[in-house]
Amino acid sequence: MSKINLSLPEVQIREIRINSITGYQGDAKELVEAREFGLKDKERSFSQCLGCATSKAACMTVLIQDAAVISHGPVGCASCLHEFAFTYRVNYPLRGIERPTPRRIFSTNLKEKDTVYGGNIKLANTIREVYERTHANAIFVLTTCAAGIIGDDVESVCNEAEEELGIPVVAIFCEGFRSKVWTTGFDAAYHGIARKLIQKPRRRRDDMINVINFWGSDVFYEWFAPFGAKPNYIIPFSTVNGLKYASEAAATVQACSTLGSYLGAVLEQDFGVPEIPAAPPYGIAQTDRWFRALGKILGKEEIAEKIIAEKKKEYLPKIEALREKLAGKTAYVTAGAAHGHALLDVLGELGIKAVGAAIFHHDPIYDSGREENDQLAQRVADYGNVFNYNVCNKQEFELVNALNRLRPDVLLARHGGMTLWGAKLGIPSLLIGDEHYSMGYEGLVNYGERILEVIENDEFVKNLEKHAINPYTKWWLEQPPYYFLKGGTGK
Repeated sequence: MSKINLSLPEVQIREIRINSITGYQGDAKELVEAREFGLKDKERSFSQCLGCATSKAACMTVLIQDAAVISHGPVGCASCLHEFAFTYRVNYPLRGIERPTPRRIFSTNLKEKDTVYGGNIKLANTIREVYERTHANAIFVLTTCAAGIIGDDVESVCNEAEEELGIPVVAIFCEGFRSKVWTTGFDAAYHGIARKLIQKPRRRRDDMINVINFWGSDVFYEWFAPFGAKPNYIIPFSTVNGLKYASEAAATVQACSTLGSYLGAVLEQDFGVPEIPAAPPYGIAQTDRWFRALGKILGKEEIAEKIIAEKKKEYLPKIEALREKLAGKTAYVTAGAAHGHALLDVLGELGIKAVGAAIFHHDPIYDSGREENDQLAQRVADYGNVFNYNVCNKQEFELVNALNRLRPDVLLARHGGMTLWGAKLGIPSLLIGDEHYSMGYEGLVNYGERILEVIENDEFVKNLEKHAINPYTKWWLEQPPYYFLKGGTGK
């Protein structure tokens, strides 16, 4: 397990902590094997775009029910945060939230003068005003590049405000330039939450299991019920009080190891909550392992075996029927690391050949240090290698190049805006934001039916291809996708 130090105000970035990379071109098997010898990140001589850690910290903190969030920087840095207010409105019914609350998002609106004289006083005044307006149970301050460059003492300002107001005021250090791995923003949010919100357990609760996830549908309530437990979802739709006692759970599971790697390790290391030693349940092989690992950690192995047997009896015939319909089909995946691996598991289980993948970064091993959590390694072992495996920090020009060459029957994406590129090339494309949709045995049926539907209804994308304008030149589409990747055959 990576050593995590909660006494420090800033999280250690992934490149240093777990040797994450953003540049690779090859196949999945080689990447898994390279972990044993140490990975060397390959830089690009040209980059089109990058994800920002600030938005990843925001997507966790903004969705806490009774908290407020301040973006400490120019107002433009907060301009995209409204999307999480939309996410909240769309998804809170999936979690049975009876009294939805408005999202509370603010900016200190640093201007040129503030970058000369400093923004500490402006931040202190903003925190007071936000509290007067909202009476939030916690306030999160997200640092931006501007605040980091001018060296504002955000930690001291937050500590003084916390003492004055009597609520947690949490500094989240998530400047975009801090790390090339945008998921460091998740870690920064969880680091602040673990430091300031989570408390030592009063007791251990056998009826509560932490679920670190995004905002997917509530599949865990049904899965945990036979074990006599309920899910405690972290973070979206949590309350400050619910986070405070996450330390009392019987175990922690994750919907996405990219998202929850850090917090899962913190809860185990500092609060004694064991993290389940298994990757999330995507595909039959991994779902079997997941339920068995959960049953073992709860001391209820016989219940896990019963669930597995009942689920397989119900869903295996449906999965086999889908395999027959999807036989011979090919797919390409683009997504964040762990969920990209999850979709590759789903393809392997449904008998669809994965001809390639564009994964936004790669963690050689997660913070737990357990090989059982390495979903890519298990994908290769369970279903075989994935060729044309590209690790890229959302470099869309590489994705378009690969899709143009490989021409799969379907493109699977996790992030909005990515399916556009497949559609422009006449490739049926599927985007599902609910990360729980393809989980478990029933998830394979859900996702398989959607893939089949998308492939069979391709008239729109075929017509779109005839009229769409591709912004990339003929020259670029004739180059290998890794042309700009240094250290390989790239320039």
